[in-house]
Amino acid sequence: MTTAPVRTIAQVAPLPLRQRVRLWVESEPVLAYLFMTPGWLILLLFMSYPFFLGIWISLTDRTVGLPTGEFVGLQNYRDLLRDGVFRLTVLNTFIYGFVTVPFKLLLGLLLALLLNQAFRLRNVLRAALLLPWIVPTALSSLAWLMLYDPVLSPFSWLLKDLGLIDASISFLGSRGHAILSLCLANIWRGTPFFAVAILAGLQAVPQELHEAAAIEGANAVQRFFAVTLPVIRGIVVITTLFSIIWTFADFQLVYVLTKGGPANSTHIFGTFAWQEGIGGAGKLGMGAAVSLYMFPILAVLSAILLRHVRSQEA
Repeated sequence: MTTAPVRTIAQVAPLPLRQRVRLWVESEPVLAYLFMTPGWLILLLFMSYPFFLGIWISLTDRTVGLPTGEFVGLQNYRDLLRDGVFRLTVLNTFIYGFVTVPFKLLLGLLLALLLNQAFRLRNVLRAALLLPWIVPTALSSLAWLMLYDPVLSPFSWLLKDLGLIDASISFLGSRGHAILSLCLANIWRGTPFFAVAILAGLQAVPQELHEAAAIEGANAVQRFFAVTLPVIRGIVVITTLFSIIWTFADFQLVYVLTKGGPANSTHIFGTFAWQEGIGGAGKLGMGAAVSLYMFPILAVLSAILLRHVRSQEA
C-alpha cells in the first residue's frame, strides 16, 4: 500500500505576491530585457524616430521655413533619377568610397604589422598614429585646403623642384584633380582607424601558432596567410564595413575642400543632400530623398559582409 507524498508548508501555501514579483523580476530572461531597455529607448529616441521622420519628409514637398509639406509620394525619388547632378553624385560617391577604402585597408594593415613588432619608441609611434583620426575633421580639412592652394601648395613646389611640372597644379579646379585630392585626404584621415583596429586584433594572435608554423618551415609571408589572417579576418571585415558606411556618409571633408564644386562636379550624397535640403535650394523633401538613396546601398553591403563573417565563424 502506497502513501501520498508529504507536502511541505511552502508547497501548500502560495508565496506572498511581493515575493513572487521579486522572483519574476530577478529571473534571467526578465532581467536581461530590463538591462536592455535603456539601450532600446535610446535607439528609438535618437535613431528610429529621426529615420522614420526622414522617410516621411522625403515623401513630401516640404521646404525650409514651412512646418509641413504636401504629400507627393515617390515624386522626389523620380525627379532625382532624372537629375544629371544626382547621377554624377552617385558615381562620385562610389569612386570616393571604393577607391579610398582598399587603400586605407592596405596601409592600415601594413602599419599594424609594423607597430606590432618590438622596437624602441613603438608606443610613441602608436600614439602619433592616432593624430589624423583624433584631430577634428573640419580642422584637418582646413589644413588640406591650404595644402591644395593653387598658388602656395607645397605639393606644386615640390613637383616643380623635381622638374616634373612647369606650372602649379589647381588641385581643386577640375573634377578629376578634385576627386583625387579628396580621396588622398580621406585616405590620410581613415588609415589610422584600420591600423588601430587591426593592431588590436594582432595582439590576440597566439604566439604559439607562429612558433609552430616556423618549426614546420613556414616563412613570414606563409605564416601571415596561414596563421595571422584567419584570426583577424573578422576584425578586417567589420572595420571595412564601418569605413564604407562612414565614407559614403562623409560630409565635412568634401564640404570644406570643394563644397561639391567646381560646378557641382564633386558632390557626394552628404554634400548634395545638404545643398538640396538646407543650402541654396531649401527643399527638405528632396534633401531627405537624396540621403535615403544611401540606405539600400549600405544595407546590401552590410548584409553581404556580415554574412561573410558568419560563414567564416560557422
